[in-house]
Amino acid sequence: MSRVEVTYAEAATNRHPHAADASSSSLIALGSGKLVCLWDAEDETDRGIYETLPGHEGLVTCVRFVQDDRFLSADDKGFVRLWRRKRNQWDTTCVTKAHEKSVSTVAVHGEVVITGASDSTVKAWKYISSNEADELKEVQTISLKGRYPLSLSVASLPGTQATILAVGSTDRNIQVWTRSEDTFVSSAVLSGHEDWVRSLAFRAPENDADPLILASGSQDATIRLWNIERYSKRTLDSGVLSRQAELSDELLDAFEASLADLTDAEEGGRQISLKRHIVTVKAGEQGPQQFSITFDALLVGHEAGVTSLAWRPPCLSTPTPTLLSTSTDSSLILWSPSTILTGTGHDGATSSIWINRQRFGDVGGQRLGGFVGGLWTRGGLEASAWGWGGGWRRWRRSDDPDETAQDPQHEVWNETGAISGHNGPVRGLSWSPRGDFLLSAGLDQTTRIHGEVPKQDSSGNVIRVWHELGRPQVHGYDLVGVEFLDNLRFVSIADEKVARVFEAPREFVEIVRNLGVADFDTDGTTRPRAATVPPLGLSNKAVNEGTVENYTYDIKRTARRPFEGELAAMTLWPEIEKVFGHGYESITLAVSNSKKFVATACKAASPEHAVVRVYDTEKWQPVGKPLIGHTLTVTQVAFSPDDNLILSVSRDRSWRLYRRSDKGFTPVAADKSHARIIWDCAWAHESDVFATASRDKTVKIWHPATASDLARWSTIHTIKTSEAATAVSFAPSDEHGRRRLAVGLESGEILVYSASQADQSGWRLDLSIPSGTAHVDQIHHIKWRPAKNGIEQLASCSEDGTLKVLAIQITGTD
Repeated sequence: MSRVEVTYAEAATNRHPHAADASSSSLIALGSGKLVCLWDAEDETDRGIYETLPGHEGLVTCVRFVQDDRFLSADDKGFVRLWRRKRNQWDTTCVTKAHEKSVSTVAVHGEVVITGASDSTVKAWKYISSNEADELKEVQTISLKGRYPLSLSVASLPGTQATILAVGSTDRNIQVWTRSEDTFVSSAVLSGHEDWVRSLAFRAPENDADPLILASGSQDATIRLWNIERYSKRTLDSGVLSRQAELSDELLDAFEASLADLTDAEEGGRQISLKRHIVTVKAGEQGPQQFSITFDALLVGHEAGVTSLAWRPPCLSTPTPTLLSTSTDSSLILWSPSTILTGTGHDGATSSIWINRQRFGDVGGQRLGGFVGGLWTRGGLEASAWGWGGGWRRWRRSDDPDETAQDPQHEVWNETGAISGHNGPVRGLSWSPRGDFLLSAGLDQTTRIHGEVPKQDSSGNVIRVWHELGRPQVHGYDLVGVEFLDNLRFVSIADEKVARVFEAPREFVEIVRNLGVADFDTDGTTRPRAATVPPLGLSNKAVNEGTVENYTYDIKRTARRPFEGELAAMTLWPEIEKVFGHGYESITLAVSNSKKFVATACKAASPEHAVVRVYDTEKWQPVGKPLIGHTLTVTQVAFSPDDNLILSVSRDRSWRLYRRSDKGFTPVAADKSHARIIWDCAWAHESDVFATASRDKTVKIWHPATASDLARWSTIHTIKTSEAATAVSFAPSDEHGRRRLAVGLESGEILVYSASQADQSGWRLDLSIPSGTAHVDQIHHIKWRPAKNGIEQLASCSEDGTLKVLAIQITGTD
């Protein structure tokens, strides 16, 4: 019997304002690359993403819940997928080719589904659900005549069965469409914004006296509120009044036109819209009904374009309507109306004005790209947003009566933990020597440290939950490899000719110690406090006591893990060394088991550059001459566990072996029996066999002719795989003397084989981990965790942008 559990999954959210949505039970579904990830925002253990759903072949651009147990997702290839939870498992119930190009926005209202895409069309669909299947039936196609839809919102007109649709696109207007029976008809065009309308959101009235509110957010950094309410017929009963209404509309039209002509004025353009738009719909037996759409409020507070809007779910504790907005200025604002007195004495009238109640995020827009989108969870008690880098930040309303007693109208919010991940392919990973934490490197130009934080669950039991604990390197080049030198030092390579060495600052030592992640034999007093990146620089510079003026994260005071904003700004490690030597960009990196040697290789198209360079880790000087023999790029290097041998594999389809000597490492053996590029290699922990993984869909196990004859190696077993093998890793032998070999495939699957140490030719498949649990794209590295609590854990990173730690239990292999 075999069992696999996803202990940790790290993934970033795609850079699309509609790429995430939350159900009423606070289940967040988000698009990450080609995957849909699930995150329970009400999980008190704070475990983050717990499941990834494969299926899309393109980048997921939109996710929208239809009901708590079903949602739809769309991608940049024009496909829409419907998902439904059955027996606690999410399955695809319908796949529809909705558009010819990327789906950019989706809106859902009951059985009405509206999709917009970069083929310049908006389509209306009817959602048909049965016990076993779902279906999307196309009802209507609306052409935007060359404009691209950026935002959609749909609702029911108050007191009717009619549907109203708002469309924001790559012009400055909002198109309003209404549907009384079968098809939508163009009903009004709302002008006023000065740039693209990127976000729209309807708020349904809570009682008959309230209007339907449409909020629109634009690239011009403003938010406009529009009231939609029944239009009184009294003004239509009299011809005189009708004529007066016509004159009034003509005067307003002329006034707006004059405003539009003031292009040279400081506040010119289309700042004010006074026109009352009249919309007529059929209301069944009641006959035609008219609604008016009027501009109600202009919300000014953001310093850059508004990216998303979301109305707070109605709840008894907060009856006041509240609007959440996010912006590329790195701020999240909560807006709500405030009642003001407009008259004097007993006859004084009251009115309301929308004000900025809360502002979260960073002052001055310090984060590149700001916030991409935002939403509500926990019934409006939490406000969350994801940023340009794919990480989330969330704020929770305080329930502490002492904090809210002074002003019941003023809500107190505190930031809490959220999820994060590499925003791009993850190319490198490394366990610390004791297995306390995991280091990863990605093409998003960051390295990240992940560890298990002990917590108490609702039953009082201590559990360990994975979190990102640090972001030691934020670089100017894509990072492709990383390896620990010891528990507090690592070396990384990027798409440059230099390898860089980093050492942990005192802040990191205190974080992992106070959180109970690990402890070290150092007090940290001699270490610098933190690190910073100078302007236009690539090297992290040490920051000592007395120079940390804006450093607000204090682990002793907060006793919590760092949040996304702190990870991005305050957890850098100082760079202590640079290693030069290669003529082209680095491609692979290896560290010896004694941590005394580092081997590097670079991109190469000729034998001159297809070499492996070895350095000592004390003075960072070359060890012997470069290791020659390959003719094309060396793709992977591995030291034998006893450090006597170096194994290298290459694009030239060969592997080569070098033995340690007084003058460095010298060639001892080579072979070219693979038919395609060799992607990876790995040694068994006893140094007697090694494995090579190739694009020719084979993994070969190699063994020397005799223990003393290292010049002749032969294949003792060949594992054939269904896809190209891209990563391999040996686990230590278990108590039964069986070795375990993990194989990662180009398709994202992971295979686990085992063989008796006494019979290396009898490898058999024990476990196949499918893409839903593993990955959906090429696996770059897989590594078994050093012995930790007796649990076998396997870390893997992939081209799909995810990093995972899998707990694997295999029984009955004797």
